[in-house]
Amino acid sequence: MATVNLGSIRFNWKGAYNNSTAYVVNDVVTSSGNSYVCIQASQGNAVGNATAYWNIMSSAGTDADLLSIGSTAQGDLYYNSGSAIARLGAGTSGQFLKTQGAGANPVWASAGGGYQSMQTFEYGGSTTYTKPTGITKIKVYVTGAGGSGGGAGANTSDAGGGGGAGGTAIETIDATSITTVSVTVGNAGSSKSGTTNGGAGNNSSFGSYCTGLGGGGGRNGNDGPVAGGTGGTATGGDLNLKGGEGGSGNDSAGNTEWLFGGAGGGSFWSGGGRCAAGNTYSAGTGSYGSGGGGGDYASQGSQASGAGGHGIIVVEEYK
Repeated sequence: MATVNLGSIRFNWKGAYNNSTAYVVNDVVTSSGNSYVCIQASQGNAVGNATAYWNIMSSAGTDADLLSIGSTAQGDLYYNSGSAIARLGAGTSGQFLKTQGAGANPVWASAGGGYQSMQTFEYGGSTTYTKPTGITKIKVYVTGAGGSGGGAGANTSDAGGGGGAGGTAIETIDATSITTVSVTVGNAGSSKSGTTNGGAGNNSSFGSYCTGLGGGGGRNGNDGPVAGGTGGTATGGDLNLKGGEGGSGNDSAGNTEWLFGGAGGGSFWSGGGRCAAGNTYSAGTGSYGSGGGGGDYASQGSQASGAGGHGIIVVEEYK
């Protein structure tokens, strides 16, 4: 019985067709994107024209066969529009492909730049915020000024209450239509002495968007143990935070070693000014909207209260 070597029954890949090459049965070549198999020994019989020598194995397609959309430009993308295959032309450098959800076609979009810069408005007074070019969103922090501590009082062992802190409004604002915004930064309550109550802090505001109200002043120490100033509230923000209340003044009933004014209330940004303590420590000043410490009247004389801290407005800028 004859033996047949099945390993010899195979196609022989010869690459691109060459008119000067001698081909034998089962040789396979490519020409113009098509593939052909030799069915009879051949040399010089061009594929496609000599059907006695070549059978076509596969035909080349065209761009139109695959996507009948009329463009093969580099960078183009193709998508299902719901009724047909559609083309999305190449976007510009730095853009990303953005889906618009089911039932809508994709688009090119510009990537958000995120945080870009910050402007800070300190000290009391009015000014103007000017939005830099390209900014589309801002986040503002608006803090009212702190109240000052109360004066010491008229008698030895009297102590004033601490000033309250200003409230803080925090708001994120679409800035696409903003050019400028009027800004007011509240002035703090000033230092007080004797039987004078602490001064209230003034409000801070960012246009009509949001406002941080100033903290109240502490009571003077002439009436025995006294309360500190109330913390300011806030309005208009996505988040409205009340400032801390000032601490109570301590009437030591003649024992000046235990004499303390009230500490200032803490703001969103900072703790309050320290309290006056006996003859040793003077009252501290608040900062960034916190309250000033209360004064005291010790054996060696009266110590004035601490002033509150001026308000502050911080504007974070985003693309």
